[in-house]
Amino acid sequence: MRNSLDLDSSPENTRVVVAMSGGVDSSVTAALLKAEGYDVVGVTLQLYDHGAATHRKGACCAGQDIYDARAVAERIGIPHYVLDYERRFKEAVIDRFAQSYIDGETPVPCVSCNMSIKFHDLLGTAKELGAQVLATGHYIASRALPGGGRGLFRAREEERDQSYFLFGTTHEQLDILRFPLGDRTKAETRDLARQYGLAIADKHDSQDICFVPTGHYADIIERLKPGAAEGGDIVDLDGKVLGSHAGIIHFTIGQRKGLGIAAAAPLYVVRLDAEQRRVVVGPRDALRTRSIVLRDVNWIGDTTIDKALADDRLEVFVKVRSSRPPQAAWLRHGANGYEVELVDGEHGVSPGQACVFYDAGEGQARVLGGGFIKSAVAAIDAARRTPGVNTIIAAE
Repeated sequence: MRNSLDLDSSPENTRVVVAMSGGVDSSVTAALLKAEGYDVVGVTLQLYDHGAATHRKGACCAGQDIYDARAVAERIGIPHYVLDYERRFKEAVIDRFAQSYIDGETPVPCVSCNMSIKFHDLLGTAKELGAQVLATGHYIASRALPGGGRGLFRAREEERDQSYFLFGTTHEQLDILRFPLGDRTKAETRDLARQYGLAIADKHDSQDICFVPTGHYADIIERLKPGAAEGGDIVDLDGKVLGSHAGIIHFTIGQRKGLGIAAAAPLYVVRLDAEQRRVVVGPRDALRTRSIVLRDVNWIGDTTIDKALADDRLEVFVKVRSSRPPQAAWLRHGANGYEVELVDGEHGVSPGQACVFYDAGEGQARVLGGGFIKSAVAAIDAARRTPGVNTIIAAE
């Protein structure tokens, strides 16, 4: 029977480093691989100051979670190391997160963490420890491909699928990375935790923004970047001033509540103009987007992205939000880089978010890569351009 890591080498001759956050998923990953006979080493990264996050439900990689990871390692009998990555995490994730909001974007820090910390820095550490594999508790599947190499596939349980946060994984990394939980459900994972006698079997899941202890990201930004919350005007699509705000970092594209202005009809944040410190609002129709321009595109399909686009465009399915199912789209070359045309359109697409490519819209589709959204043209602009207001939703 094939083992959880889909390897040809025998478990007893294979060292595996497991990234242990202190949660149930990574703990079960370590326990499962230990039970299969692998030479397992647990590594926990301390990513930010414990402080207020020490006992907060939904936190990870700090405080109590480090103790939980150590307790699991002792329970299953594997060596465990805690590495201080606070400085690196601050530079690569937290500082970029803050700057992204200042620039009028809505960032996805989990993507940055996976790309720069877990699948780059930690992967190097795993190799230094003599490991042939780095395993994590992410809900995504890695499978051997018929033509050689490995591919990423959406998780079996759709609501747990984390492929949106892992599009930046490279071909070289896929040769070493494994995700043993990708074909399991969360309920099955918790059952395994109980079978292995792990005290964290019913522990709460971690939140997306683990380093925001209060849940108020603006507090983090203002602490890191004093003076970032400069006030400005709230304007409509015609540039008419409707009110004022205390800083664009308090707003996101698509936001309706908390605008602090009165209007006859509902208004939404359509664009954040960081240079002019303006919050542009409009009707919901102004949020509808069909065309997206991308930056920092990563491709993990069978060939290069340019060969895949040999016919000028490629039919794909994309996710522009982690919580939405993939939708039909066309990937193509554009004047400003790679572009995506959404067949049915989408509301509230924000710069800074990820756009992830798949080869199918349902089931355990293969991940083809993705990129960060640089700008998105509102559908209403196809028929209307207003002097004085650039209605391209972008963070220049």
